[in-house]
Amino acid sequence: MSPVATISRRDGVVNEIRRAVVLGNIKPGEKLTEVQLSEWLNVSRPTVREALNQMAQEGLLVQEPYRGLRVATLDATGIMDLAHARLALDLLAASAIVDDPSGRRMQMVEDSWEQYSRLSMDPDPLVQHENHVAFHRNIWAASENALLLRLWPVTEAHLTIVLAQDQATRADPARAHRVHEHLVEALRTRDLEVIKAAFTDHTIKSAQDLITLLASRSAS
Repeated sequence: MSPVATISRRDGVVNEIRRAVVLGNIKPGEKLTEVQLSEWLNVSRPTVREALNQMAQEGLLVQEPYRGLRVATLDATGIMDLAHARLALDLLAASAIVDDPSGRRMQMVEDSWEQYSRLSMDPDPLVQHENHVAFHRNIWAASENALLLRLWPVTEAHLTIVLAQDQATRADPARAHRVHEHLVEALRTRDLEVIKAAFTDHTIKSAQDLITLLASRSAS
C-alpha cells in the first residue's frame, strides 16, 4: 500500500484497504491494527480508527472482542446469502427500469454498459474490480430507488470480498464481459421473466461455481 494524500484522508485509508483486499495483499480473515496501518499509509492513528470503524459498519471488517478488527470472510453460506439478497434487489431495480415508459432509465443502463465495455479488458485487476462494482451499482442507480442506493455501501463491502476471491480463482475478463453483456441484453427485452432468468444465472450460478472452485482449491 502507498501513502495517502492529505485530501480526504479517511476516505483515502478506506480506499487503500479496499485496494489491498482486491489485490490480495490483505487476505480475508487477516487482522488489521491501527499502528501498522498508520505507518504504512502515513496518516494519524485517529484517522485510521475512523476509517476502520466505517469499514466495520459497512461489513468489510469484523470487530472481535479483545482481538481487534479483521477482514471479513464469507464461507459458502455467506456467499449464497449475499447472492440471494443481491438477486432480489437486482430484480427490484430491473423492474423499475423496465417500468419507465420514457426509456431514460434504460439509457442509464446503456451508458453504464458503454463505460464497462471500455474498461473491461484493462490489465490492472483493480480497475477491473472497480469497473465491475460500478456496473452493478449503476443498475441500482438507474432504478432511481433511493433506498437501494442507501443499501449499496454494505452490499459493496461484501461484494468486494466475493469478487476478490473470484478474481483470485478465475480471473477472466473476456468471460466477465460476456456474462454482463447477457444481463444488458436481457434488460433490453423488458421481459421480466427473461431478466429474472439472466440475473439468476449470473448471480446464483456464479456464486455456486465460486464455492465449488474454492472448495477444490482448499482440497488441493
